[in-house]
Amino acid sequence: MSDRYEQGLIVRRTVLGDAHVDRAEASKTDLDAPFQTLITEAAWGTVWASDGISPRERSILTLALLAALGNFEEIAMHIRATARTGASKQDVLEAFQHVAIYAGVPRANQALKIAKDTYADMEREEAGE
Repeated sequence: MSDRYEQGLIVRRTVLGDAHVDRAEASKTDLDAPFQTLITEAAWGTVWASDGISPRERSILTLALLAALGNFEEIAMHIRATARTGASKQDVLEAFQHVAIYAGVPRANQALKIAKDTYADMEREEAGE
């Protein structure tokens, strides 16, 4: 694999956690292996690996963009990542308030619902429930 892939895998594990990446790697097939390589190199090895902005800022941006574009499937994963990137619940709320104004209240409302559910799950997991 390329250096960018290796760097991307490190960043991906740092942001999303080993368990998530291990599951994604284990479920790879011949069909999606090239796609997994692409996102590991481009998203994680280039964009997320850049030191132009902090992981916290990148996390906030990612959540806002996912919500604004209606890509709700990845919001829970990126909410979970905030535990590693340093983005606070207040940061997430602020991002989704921006989404409400600039991209629409229904999208922000759906993103906030996912965030609330995910934070509640995280709290239960931390408590060992």
